[in-house]
Amino acid sequence: MPTIPWTTSTAPPPNATAHVMASRFEVRSLTDVPRFLIRSFAAWRQVTTAPGAYGASLVARPFRRTFYTLSAWRDRDALYAYARAEPHRTIMRELRSTARDSAFAHWETTTDALPVRWDEAWRRLAEEATPGGR
Repeated sequence: MPTIPWTTSTAPPPNATAHVMASRFEVRSLTDVPRFLIRSFAAWRQVTTAPGAYGASLVARPFRRTFYTLSAWRDRDALYAYARAEPHRTIMRELRSTARDSAFAHWETTTDALPVRWDEAWRRLAEEATPGGR
């Protein structure tokens, strides 16, 4: 399972609030996996320099056609500014036709609790996720 471990984008201030988002994307077929994976790395590079990003991780399960992201942000506005910025905006538009399913979970934590653990992200995606939306 290819994983990009938690990478800190910007050192967060101590004991501040952080907005966390976990996502799950499932593509329609195995033939969609290489394209999705390549485009995911482009979005990954963007998040490492995005204003307000504290850190992120990516897990790819290509043979299950599933990709997970986990990121922490200064606030929800910083996350949404990243999502609307290039290249993320175009990437998501291009990959929409390959998506079979997606889910998102959002929650608040303190910066002292970063990095967020994947077991917490998977639990929240299973229990609290909103399908395909915010």
